[in-house]
Amino acid sequence: MTLQPDQPVQVVTAAVIRRGGTLLLARRQPGQKLAGYWEFPGGKVEAGESVQTCLEREMAEELGVAVKAGAIIATSDYVYAHGAIRLVALDVVLCAGEPIPTVHDRLEWVPVAQLLDYRLAPADIPLAEALVGMSSCDDSVRA
Repeated sequence: MTLQPDQPVQVVTAAVIRRGGTLLLARRQPGQKLAGYWEFPGGKVEAGESVQTCLEREMAEELGVAVKAGAIIATSDYVYAHGAIRLVALDVVLCAGEPIPTVHDRLEWVPVAQLLDYRLAPADIPLAEALVGMSSCDDSVRA
């Protein structure tokens, strides 16, 4: 399905948390929408909340960590059967704590080049593609 101009859209954040050459992915647990799919952890933006504030709150709630959310890296619009979302990926610095899954059944630190090997939630695929593209150097642009 294609996003229609007058369609309501829920803004959802996605954390791009880096450790070495890896990024954090979380698997949605059984009983949730898209159970078994991997995603960049995050959550729905509440009224009056910035995407940065939302992501910092969600990481504390979902992973038990303190983070600093920075710049927007990429966005992805997707229409699921349950509604349309605009997924906003932000660069995130892990400030304190070690991620522990509370609403996911598994977390993994994944090399950037392997992101697309995972069964990603459909809205997360364009974000992963963008991150893979950003991580590879094109020899034709090197001086």
